[in-house]
Amino acid sequence: MATTTYTEERILPYTPKQLYDVVVDIAAYPSYLPWCVGSRILEETEHEVTADLIIGYKFIRERFRSKVFKQEPALITVDYIEGPLKNLSNRWRFIDNGDGTTTIDFYVAFEFKNPLLKQLVAVFFEEIIKRMVKAFEARAAKLYGEQKLVENPAPETSV
Repeated sequence: MATTTYTEERILPYTPKQLYDVVVDIAAYPSYLPWCVGSRILEETEHEVTADLIIGYKFIRERFRSKVFKQEPALITVDYIEGPLKNLSNRWRFIDNGDGTTTIDFYVAFEFKNPLLKQLVAVFFEEIIKRMVKAFEARAAKLYGEQKLVENPAPETSV
């Protein structure tokens, strides 16, 4: 079975610290993250969190245990420990654009142990990940206020 990967870059009107805080608040995931029906922090230090996420949809419920490495406010990486996957690698980078916006560089790669789950998720994989990234963006808007990106106006030309 091949590893499934997804990357996305987005510019959002929040600071790296604000976006970092949204992503590291694992305890809040069940309140807004699609298909996340539970989370449990097992161990936490300043730079690491070991946590379980329970993901559910209809008759499927799976627990994912991961170790999250935090480098405030620029980087979060996730190492998979146990659950229904063969492997998982996940990264959030928050790049300060110097104008009040942040570029999010998101990457996830994983492979299911169970071929049936792989087939089920493969059909909807990109949509699932896009919804999850949008959920983090919506959470930032709820916490910090809806903000719009300001486009630089085109320079005026004179004749």
